[in-house]
Amino acid sequence: MGLAATVELLKKDYYVVMLCRSEQRGEEALKKAKEQSNRDHVELMLCDLCSLHSIRQFAEAFYERFSKLDALINNAGIVTTKRTTTSDGFESMIGINHLGHFLLTNLLLEKIKRSEQGRIVTISSGAHKAGKIHFDDPHLKNNFSVIKGYGQSKLSNILFTIQLDELLQDTSIQANSVHPGAVSTSLGINRDTGFGKTIHSVLRPFFQTPEQGADTAVYLATFPELEVSGEYFYKRKIAERSKLAQDKTLAENLWEWSEREIALKDKKLFQKLKNS
Repeated sequence: MGLAATVELLKKDYYVVMLCRSEQRGEEALKKAKEQSNRDHVELMLCDLCSLHSIRQFAEAFYERFSKLDALINNAGIVTTKRTTTSDGFESMIGINHLGHFLLTNLLLEKIKRSEQGRIVTISSGAHKAGKIHFDDPHLKNNFSVIKGYGQSKLSNILFTIQLDELLQDTSIQANSVHPGAVSTSLGINRDTGFGKTIHSVLRPFFQTPEQGADTAVYLATFPELEVSGEYFYKRKIAERSKLAQDKTLAENLWEWSEREIALKDKKLFQKLKNS
């Protein structure tokens, strides 16, 4: 979906920075983006949302190169059938799907504030309805399950958007989350073992294309007359969400927990985040 969104943004004549974890796959995606859009105003920058250090390095590099950021689409996502951890010790789904985006967004906020119509779009999922925030065991060291972990991370995406919108009330930035629908991507396929490919191929005819899945995110990032913020969208319309995904107190508590998690791993990084 990231590639599909990039192509559509290029067709709209945006200058696009593709943020990728793998240089090899990033270069392949960059080539495809140029070919499919027939545009070349796009570049690749490396960042691994699995690493706070990598996110900080990217943010510093971005600040040196660009004066503003009009739209940030938080599109990275991971599903793990077994419990794994990031380089900072976070359970991978909450670590990448939420905490990585949480930090990246905060570090880029000053650049987004310089845009006349700053937009922040975070990809969530209907799976948030099965999610709870497990403050007593957020990294799921006990009784891990893929549904428990993925649901928590996708609920976190929506709660993050709610609190972000609250904190940006005095700015022109609009922050929204998106359910892209069931999309035919490599999400859930193990890149090393190929596990999940057979199931994925069987279900593919029932999925949306990546272009269809990316449509609402691109719409929220670019539509000039958009006046809505802090909402959850599906197919360009405000969608139903769970009761927990409407809880502003829970959103505030998650924000404070997220700050503490980052502070525990890197106090210098957290201080920079707070001062930005």
